[in-house]
Amino acid sequence: MVEYLLPSFQKKILVDSIQLIPKAQGKALRIRSFSISDDRKKVLIYTNSKKVWRRDTRGDYWIYETSEKSLKQLGKGRPSSSLMFAKISPDGTKAAYVSQHNLYVENLATHAIVRLTKDGTTRLINGTFDWVYEEEFDCRDGFRWSADSKRIAYWQIDATKIRNFLLIDNTDSLYSFTIPVEYPKVGESPSPARIGVVDIATAKTSWIKLPGDPGQHYIPRMEWAANSAEVILERLNRKQNEATVFLCNARTGTSKPIYSEQSNTWIDVKSTWSDDPAGWEWINGGRHFLWVSEKDGWRHIYRIGRDGKETKITRGNYDIISLKAIDQKNGLAYFIASPENATRQYLYAISLNGNREPQLLSPAAQKGTHTYKISPGATYSTHYFSNIRGQWMADLISLPNHYTLATSGKSDGVNTGLPAVEMFQVTTDDQVTMDGWMIKPKNFDSTKRYPVLFQVYAEPAATTVKDVAGAAGTFLYDGDIAADGYIQISLDGRGTPAPKGAAWRKAIYRKIGIVNIRDQAMAAKKILNWKFVDTSRIAVWGWSGGGSTTLNLLFQYPDIYKTGIAIAPVTNQLLYDNVYQERYMGLPRENREDYIKGSPISYAKNLKGNLLVIHGTGDDNVHYQGTEMLINELVKYGKDFRMMSYPNRTHSISEGEGTTRHLSRLFTSYLNEHSPGGGR
Repeated sequence: MVEYLLPSFQKKILVDSIQLIPKAQGKALRIRSFSISDDRKKVLIYTNSKKVWRRDTRGDYWIYETSEKSLKQLGKGRPSSSLMFAKISPDGTKAAYVSQHNLYVENLATHAIVRLTKDGTTRLINGTFDWVYEEEFDCRDGFRWSADSKRIAYWQIDATKIRNFLLIDNTDSLYSFTIPVEYPKVGESPSPARIGVVDIATAKTSWIKLPGDPGQHYIPRMEWAANSAEVILERLNRKQNEATVFLCNARTGTSKPIYSEQSNTWIDVKSTWSDDPAGWEWINGGRHFLWVSEKDGWRHIYRIGRDGKETKITRGNYDIISLKAIDQKNGLAYFIASPENATRQYLYAISLNGNREPQLLSPAAQKGTHTYKISPGATYSTHYFSNIRGQWMADLISLPNHYTLATSGKSDGVNTGLPAVEMFQVTTDDQVTMDGWMIKPKNFDSTKRYPVLFQVYAEPAATTVKDVAGAAGTFLYDGDIAADGYIQISLDGRGTPAPKGAAWRKAIYRKIGIVNIRDQAMAAKKILNWKFVDTSRIAVWGWSGGGSTTLNLLFQYPDIYKTGIAIAPVTNQLLYDNVYQERYMGLPRENREDYIKGSPISYAKNLKGNLLVIHGTGDDNVHYQGTEMLINELVKYGKDFRMMSYPNRTHSISEGEGTTRHLSRLFTSYLNEHSPGGGR
């Protein structure tokens, strides 16, 4: 571990690898990540990590004492790779962690361990989250130290009433067996969540008291309220169109609402506008905090007082894309935005009192996407710029002047070997203007007609059109798709999370599978008028929500799309999880017909073209169940199609020797067979 002092770049070795060799082991720990205590006397090392659903969030933790040069493992006696989210207390004397859904605290001098919760089970979860909170709210680390190191505030998720969805493993033993996943499907009530504050000295928990039914609400955010006496949290109602901020007494558990907002669609959570869903943006010594809302039609930053009074910091007909950092010393907030071009992003600074126009900090001449990782205190930042043309630069900068301290590399985009990408816009007959990218075939001849392969996603979770290196292309194709004579195109329509205002993003409310599908099809109709497009060879493909979009396009607009490859699709919206689908579609007991109208399975009888469906049977996210239901529907109507299932593979279809290569070759051969490349 090496430390560099900025801006001089003076190098200091903090820990040598030889110091990280545990006794009775012959090699140093393989570091997954590490953190340093506030007093800089202890290094917390995370190693031997294992996946929990999506990420490596459980493993082993070790403490290295810099003064004693000693290395000791935390959680002695706990199962291997069972510790989660270990954190050193602010005073540096203790560490807390989760193991098997219980919270523990360990004295770093004596290494005595105290179990702070005792009721944790596979389904009663302390200090971390169930499947759906992790997947849809990006919540993983579920506990917070108080500043005085005397208490820990934590989530408890009661998933005992959530029904198991059973994944079936037919290949790893003589007899098949099931793998249960606590999965709340659409229409099922959420797991009740509550916040506890445990006293380290007594191991007793005080519960925060909130009004209403905890089984009909979510708590996606919770932190200490800039002191050790209060906790602040955000609660969403089940439909996720009402958000309330509560200030809570950590000792008594009493709570009072200090801020609320409502929407006729949905309200986004912090993971939508921040790199890290943890944390609360306190300013002015804890008297105010920053809040992000799109209640005026655009996503803007507000300053909220403890009394709920608000002041808008950013103004205008543009969206902030993300809030990056706060510079209290200079009274600035840093945010990402791109008022003129929704496919790009730049860093801006604005005063925390909101009395000045924002200042563009990213170099204006570098047209594309700028990303930053800003240091605590907002003094320095890494900066990476790139665009779809292959230009890029990486440097280390100081703030607020964006002065370059060191450059680690750059390219002017010439002679990169990358395909030439064109950014374009198309306006449909519905007067919807959509951004797109296109890669034409090599040796393109405008007098000939070429097949088009559309890449789609078209749902609220992601965009596909960005002016950033690597955004364009068909990564699954086995070979050089441009040399094989295909036009590649992707388009972002309404409902995608582009910074084009709330009306653009929220147009899809209760209309997934309708509005987004029409936008894609209407844009494709315009493209079919291009003289170099072969209308008989129009293909479309997508993964997850893109797989759903592929099916809907093929079924609802069979005269446009001739070939489709749908990977891990949601075929029936009534089968997906409640947090995601109810957020964007409402509660099925109130508007079930919208779910049916938007689901590809409702239109399977219209299939005319060529269809390949690909799914992993071990997909815990989009269940294979939906694909089997689609198969039944296609069979019922006598529709010919191709199907490939990958046993026990998850949503990524990446597990197992040869899987990625096999998937790529399957994708390519099917496309080549049914929509052959080349100009005619």
